[in-house]
Amino acid sequence: MEKVFDLLQTDKGSSARAGLLRTDHGNIETPIFMPVGTQATVKGITQEVLNDKIKAQIILGNTYHLYLRPGTQILSKAGGIHKFMNWQKPVLTDSGGYQVYSLSGMRKIKEEGVKFASHVDGSKHLFTPEKAIDIQREIGADIIMAFDECTPYPCDYRYAKKSMEMTHRWLKRCLTHFDGQKEHYGYRQILAPIVQGSVYSDLRKISAETIASHEREINAIGGLSVGEPKDDLYRITEEVCQILPKQSPRYLMGVGTPENILECISLGIDMFDCVLPSRNARHGLLYTRAGIINIKNAKWKEDFSPVDKENYCPSSQNHTKAYLRHLFQVKESLGAQLATTHNLSFYLWLVKEARIRILDGSFSNWKKEILKDITRRL
Repeated sequence: MEKVFDLLQTDKGSSARAGLLRTDHGNIETPIFMPVGTQATVKGITQEVLNDKIKAQIILGNTYHLYLRPGTQILSKAGGIHKFMNWQKPVLTDSGGYQVYSLSGMRKIKEEGVKFASHVDGSKHLFTPEKAIDIQREIGADIIMAFDECTPYPCDYRYAKKSMEMTHRWLKRCLTHFDGQKEHYGYRQILAPIVQGSVYSDLRKISAETIASHEREINAIGGLSVGEPKDDLYRITEEVCQILPKQSPRYLMGVGTPENILECISLGIDMFDCVLPSRNARHGLLYTRAGIINIKNAKWKEDFSPVDKENYCPSSQNHTKAYLRHLFQVKESLGAQLATTHNLSFYLWLVKEARIRILDGSFSNWKKEILKDITRRL
């Protein structure tokens, strides 16, 4: 299997890592945050803004949603998701397992796979491990995920164990099917298995060892950030990172706040995605170097200073807090667009700064100091 990841530096005071992940659509400097583009779009943001202002290196697409609309036939005719949405950099797709998990009243999980009803029109569908691979092949993402079951929180031990074991059986089917195929569009696709096991340390150990044994290019950790206390998030992340191979990047799915990201970088995570920065932006919650702002609050009505003094986002420098508050007050869509651009720029700046600090040996002290500021409510 071709090597795709170079581990460049590990922080002396923690397990934080800086690396380089290579794909056929470009290199990715880790640690990295991936904006979520559920339906072949990061909501309200153009590809030009993503590339030129936010400086995203990779984005995430959603298999379940893209399968339903526009459908794999359309994506295939377009030549894959990159051509369909005019995005030339890497794309990662999840397997659809999390979305199926969220349809708790509309799906049935069996050994064969998951039968579910579409949230769009109620039509019936079946996702098997093999079909999840086929769909992601046709979507054309650079990094695709093995089909798994994401357990809810709380989840009793017996169910978590049974679910994890089925996820491992599904993984074998995914690997067999994936390894027996050729690339759909002539460029390499990478399949990542997912560690499960809820918040139970012994199950996570078994799952991490199972995933590590397959020696894939990228390994993922799923089933976290589903409502568990953050102490459990950090505990499980640390335990799993101690088992997963050092020579492969580790992707923590669906995490999280800026604080979560910095803490998990320090535990050895390389890749993140989360809807928080874009979703919260649409509700007026902004992440800045100085702290967290609710731009709808009246206190910003006559504040003519930039959204953030740190120069990582043109929107932060070119528009004042008073103006952005005004846009939200009059329900102008530009407000959500500027706020989303700002938040995603902040997240990309944060992981870039983390990388710089890992490389120069100052990460642990920098993290301790910056967390005091960025977690503050302004």
